[in-house]
Amino acid sequence: MASKKVVTKKAEPKRTAPPLETLDRLHAIHPDAHCELDHANAFQLLCATVLSAQTTDVNVNKATPKLFARYPDANALAKAEPLDVEPLVATLGFFRQKAKSLVGLARALVENHGGNVPQSMDDLVKLPGVGRKTANVVLGVIWNTPDGVVVDTHVGRLATRLRWTKNTDPVKVEKDLCKRLPRERWNITSHILIFHGRRVCFARKPACDKCGIRDACPSAFKAENVGRKPARSPRVLTVVT
Repeated sequence: MASKKVVTKKAEPKRTAPPLETLDRLHAIHPDAHCELDHANAFQLLCATVLSAQTTDVNVNKATPKLFARYPDANALAKAEPLDVEPLVATLGFFRQKAKSLVGLARALVENHGGNVPQSMDDLVKLPGVGRKTANVVLGVIWNTPDGVVVDTHVGRLATRLRWTKNTDPVKVEKDLCKRLPRERWNITSHILIFHGRRVCFARKPACDKCGIRDACPSAFKAENVGRKPARSPRVLTVVT
């Protein structure tokens, strides 16, 4: 009687790794990861981040040179009216609301902070058009004192694909990332994930075959529908980021 052939099943490659280990590998892939909004100071970064809602950093960087040449600081912008600012940001989505927010935050800076950008989360989120994400961008990039991890569409998508979170709400995702990563890495984490999301881990067609951490990613080669927001009908945007 012929003996049965024993088939040995190949072990599946490892698809998970500690978040900090994966983050270190991603940082090695993107050693120049940084905020890609052009700015010369805290005021310019604050304005640029407000403008970046629902558009790309590239589009914002095309609009801000004329804006900052006309209104270089909060004192200058506070004297303007939204109608004066609108033509300078008209290439961006929701430009009327954004122009209103810029003038409002400039006036608040002059009235409450001597024209300077405050260095606390509580003070920043009281400014018109400024939410937790925008505040954390400024706190992290300018002073390296973020109150959490900035969670934009790229960070949320990659955190889900890497299984660093099971949540989709940005606030909950931020809490999960803050628990998993040391505070001193909160600022750079968002820049690293955004760099990787813009260059490799695309929303629709992630380039898993070119990804340097595919061996540690549980979503590798099946990530197309992971971490993407479902399609929804258009609605009026309240620009607070």
